[in-house]
Amino acid sequence: MKALREGFTTGSCAAAAALACCLWQRDGACPERVSIVVPEGRTYAPEIVPHEGRRCGVVKDSGDDPDITNGMEVIVSVTLLEGNGPVTFRAGEGVGLVTQPGLKVPVGEPAVNPVPRRMIEEAVRSVFGPRAACVTVSIPGGGAVAKKTFNPRLGIEGGLSVLGTSGVVRPMSEEALKDSLVEELKMRVAQGHRSLIYTFGNQGEEAMRALFPELPVVQVSNEIGFMLDEALERGVERILLGGHPGKLAKVAAGVMQTHSRTADGRREAIITQLALMGAPLRLAETVYACATTDAAMAAIHEAGFDAVWDRLAEAAQRYCSLRVRGEMRVDVAFVDGRGRLLGRCDGVRA
Repeated sequence: MKALREGFTTGSCAAAAALACCLWQRDGACPERVSIVVPEGRTYAPEIVPHEGRRCGVVKDSGDDPDITNGMEVIVSVTLLEGNGPVTFRAGEGVGLVTQPGLKVPVGEPAVNPVPRRMIEEAVRSVFGPRAACVTVSIPGGGAVAKKTFNPRLGIEGGLSVLGTSGVVRPMSEEALKDSLVEELKMRVAQGHRSLIYTFGNQGEEAMRALFPELPVVQVSNEIGFMLDEALERGVERILLGGHPGKLAKVAAGVMQTHSRTADGRREAIITQLALMGAPLRLAETVYACATTDAAMAAIHEAGFDAVWDRLAEAAQRYCSLRVRGEMRVDVAFVDGRGRLLGRCDGVRA
């Protein structure tokens, strides 16, 4: 099997572009390439795209990772200020501003994360020493692309974030997704929240916000087990897990990663609880033959066994409690496609 090709982060691109800006100002000519050493220890030597006003750009190459910013250009300008002093940052076109506390960067600052900031500052210092400078980072088109990322959920408005810890992009999109999910969790914890709603996606979030407006919502995608672990590690005291049976019934079967390629068990979990309620065999056969969970829900409602959703909520709660070893309270609520409460465990009050 062919090895997947690695790339470099937006932070690496910005640092290389910043170095090129400084060299252009010092030497009078824009370099065709520059070379930096990223935090992981690898050398990055990208081509430099010159722009008016001695601004320099680097086109991001994410390797074989399906990164949404692959192929976008990171453009940097460096303005030298009077005397010695700090390197400060401004958000140019397509780079977001932080508007909520709890992230790695203070409210009001450009969404340039700490490691990229350090890399950029090192690039500026390598040419101009202790001179004060203001660095503006732009990613043309970033405002539109950012709407497809987690940035709006994190309170980063107007554009993308400049990210990277190692400086290298490895083709592991699932790991990148997990990192994004944890960022929102960390933000909520930093804001002082110890009780949270977990839900799978936008539909579940809309329903749970309407039913339980007092609790902040964190989306967990398919990574329920992983995100329960992370919540426990960060001192969260209660999770209310809510969502449509299409995902949540899997948790009632003990499935902690709910992507369809990983596991299913929805029908089996539903039929088990129906059997324990004394439901007729024909209903179990009908549910087993259903192609979708919505079809199963309709058959169950028609047969008068809607109480099965309470039993499934209790089953899901037991599996989640086992996952966190009983060290954190986990409650469960099932909602339908219209946002109505289908079933809940004893600890849920709506």
